[in-house]
Amino acid sequence: MGGILSLNSGSSSLKFAFYEAGPAGEALLVSGAVERIGLAEGLLWVRGVERVALSESTAGDQEVLSKRSAVTRPLLLERKEDFPDHEAAVDAVFAAAGRLRLPEPGAVGHRVVHGGADHSAPERVDAHLLADLRALTPFAPLHLPGAVAGIEAVAARFPDLPQVACFDTAFHRRLPELAQRFALPGALWEEGVRRYGFHGLSYEYVLDALGEAARGRVVIAHLGNGASMAAVRDGAPVDTTMGFTPAGGFMMGTRSGDLDPGVLIHLMRERGWGAGEVERLVTREAGLLGVSGLSPDMKTLLEARGQNPRAALAVDLFCYQARKHAGALAAALGGLDTLVFTGGIGERAAPVRLWICEGLAHLGIEIDPERNPAHADTISTARSPCAVRVIPTDEDLMIARHTHRLLFPGGMGQEDVG
Repeated sequence: MGGILSLNSGSSSLKFAFYEAGPAGEALLVSGAVERIGLAEGLLWVRGVERVALSESTAGDQEVLSKRSAVTRPLLLERKEDFPDHEAAVDAVFAAAGRLRLPEPGAVGHRVVHGGADHSAPERVDAHLLADLRALTPFAPLHLPGAVAGIEAVAARFPDLPQVACFDTAFHRRLPELAQRFALPGALWEEGVRRYGFHGLSYEYVLDALGEAARGRVVIAHLGNGASMAAVRDGAPVDTTMGFTPAGGFMMGTRSGDLDPGVLIHLMRERGWGAGEVERLVTREAGLLGVSGLSPDMKTLLEARGQNPRAALAVDLFCYQARKHAGALAAALGGLDTLVFTGGIGERAAPVRLWICEGLAHLGIEIDPERNPAHADTISTARSPCAVRVIPTDEDLMIARHTHRLLFPGGMGQEDVG
């Protein structure tokens, strides 16, 4: 078979990764993104490894090119142009793959944020699934349109190329019903109003990386611009922080997390806000950005924390809310054996990890003052009853693994835990 292309479509972006897959496992060839789709001054960039060669046809292009290793010169290609839609972005990705002499993909896997109540595992894309995804758009209006557009763009260019949808909600479909329920009338449950959970591909990757350590009571904290946590016992999901949409849980870069419903009722009644204004508030104007008034970026806020009280408040509130949710998930598990940090903030923001864990000593967590700033694999002390790990996530790789396992039985890489 050829390689596998992993695609992660956003409303105005398309992230991608090419893998060479086989019975022995998978090897990343290149990764990159098309940014600002549908906007002026779009950007395509590709990063790769030393063995990705360049064709002679690139000589006249205004691109940054290199045959060196990813360690010394990781940027293989960069070009600015307008990408009017996802089909143009997909065309650009395949054109770049041709220039870099990558193998033609044997399949394409897509990250699909929401699968609703009926889609609990990766599925091959067909007309029926596409119709379901369009119907689910109100459940994730910021995410699903981009995913559908990416699938349709690949089908328009390569109608016979198999495609697989990998759902971020699928991991959580095994949650106990008590963890999925809202305290709402049963008719709404039957209509699909329930807690779905997200970041499932990230949680799956972390569990694979944990190996035997996943057999205990584990809380995984995926902390990035979108942030959530999951409680896992012996590889099976027990509870999670996000709910009906990716806006729930604790505060994020621009998302509010859970709110008293009365706040939204107040805004609708007293200010006359409609659904669009409420959605904009809780998904684009809240979180770290809303509290700080400065930025949704944790690195920026940490740098400003000493001089900007609102930046300090945003960081402190994020850590406080994350600490509360970690404690609640530990209660759902009846204790805690392992706490894992992943995602951009979880992997790189040592102060945030420390401040979250400082309030969790009662769970047996003790952070090593030298390992944590060094971003070691294990940042807890040797005597800490609860191990605290830092594991970089790789959702693209999970998409590739799922795609290969579904279309080419026999598998690649490790087997899923649980």
